[in-house]
Amino acid sequence: MTVERAVRQAVFVAPAKRGEVDRMRRAHASAAQQFRVSATGPEVWGWQGRTLGRRAGDCWLRIVSAEVDKAGGRLWEGTATADTHVPRSVPRPRLRGVLDWTAPDVAFRAELTEYVSVPPVTSGTPALDQDIALPDSWWSELKSALGTLATVPTDRESVRQNWVDRNFRRFLGIAPVRIRETTTGHADLHWANLTSAPLILFDWENWGRLPLGYDLGLLHAYSLAAPATAARIRREFGPVLDTDAGRTGELIALGQLLQACSRSVHPHLAPLIARQAEHLTGTPVPTP
Repeated sequence: MTVERAVRQAVFVAPAKRGEVDRMRRAHASAAQQFRVSATGPEVWGWQGRTLGRRAGDCWLRIVSAEVDKAGGRLWEGTATADTHVPRSVPRPRLRGVLDWTAPDVAFRAELTEYVSVPPVTSGTPALDQDIALPDSWWSELKSALGTLATVPTDRESVRQNWVDRNFRRFLGIAPVRIRETTTGHADLHWANLTSAPLILFDWENWGRLPLGYDLGLLHAYSLAAPATAARIRREFGPVLDTDAGRTGELIALGQLLQACSRSVHPHLAPLIARQAEHLTGTPVPTP
């Protein structure tokens, strides 16, 4: 993937080709049979039909597909490595089983996790379109979860310097900056991956080392259409976002979102993201 998963989670649709839809459904049914569960819930498709999930009793069964020569690696193993490496005090669904198999030209991974009955804050989009009232305890829980996650040692790299070097001038209109301070983070922190009460974090495919401020900058950007919530994020996490290192992480998140906007993702957010980037840099965002 050339764009970080955090900005590629914007559209949840089945594959365009009927044959691919049928293949994913057959793979899901096969995984359910092997796990000895019955999938009865509505279908939930991921980015470009790459994933398919359904409720199966007290579990959630999700399959991911890739070309055989592209299977494996960081994103493929993210859910499983998070389950073993991230402390249980970081609230997330527990992994109950993993299956891998291949069909002609396609590899599949099935992940069986516990089913979480609490819905995410948003569905089908990572962005808020109106303010949400969250109690002080929720913000404290989020701080605690991110603080614990930050202490996890890992060699997984979720955000890379080479993306900054290639894309900062194009999307932010400024010279590339150096990533000088990193932390361990979720790398896909948006409102479709968070529940309100109790707090639970979904989708751990891309977790790993990233610039300080990246996760928070991403969540703030996805809140720009909900100004009171965006302001709350800046109040709660100002000690990170208002540092030089935090500003670098936020700029990288904004740059990646602007790249997504250039591909017609988040069109309603594009001017708000551009305005926030210009506020931080003092430089107009280049016209697409």
